[in-house]
Amino acid sequence: MASVQVTGTNHTSFTVRDLDRAIALFRDGLGFELLSKAPRDPAAIAAITGVAGGDVTIAFLQGPAHRVELIEYHAPADRGASAPRPCDAGFAHLALDVADMDAALAVAAEHRLGLLGQVYVIDQGPNAGRRVAYFRDDNGLTLEFLEAKA
Repeated sequence: MASVQVTGTNHTSFTVRDLDRAIALFRDGLGFELLSKAPRDPAAIAAITGVAGGDVTIAFLQGPAHRVELIEYHAPADRGASAPRPCDAGFAHLALDVADMDAALAVAAEHRLGLLGQVYVIDQGPNAGRRVAYFRDDNGLTLEFLEAKA
């Protein structure tokens, strides 16, 4: 059986509808540093992703020990949107540790992230005792905030 040695995590990526709005959430709301924002060669995008005519702008933001890539496709014209539920195969989210859940709730509201369920205190597992909440916006992002233990 073959295996590969993973040496680290490079980034987590989200395709979004409005790149500037997503950048504002991560930079202004969550304190990430904008590293770059630029278009990419459509031929390279097609070679990498298999999406012919993929006209994109990509931004990279650096947070505490994690990098996020945000991609806005301007083409092809037949691109769509999906919003899988947490129970659906293919669902993905980024979980972030936060110092203050109440501050995170305020940022979520300011940046139009809707609460998927409720703020909940985890009662088992490695995060027991922490408050947690899932959020989604209409830009294609789902985030989970986990508050540090008191």
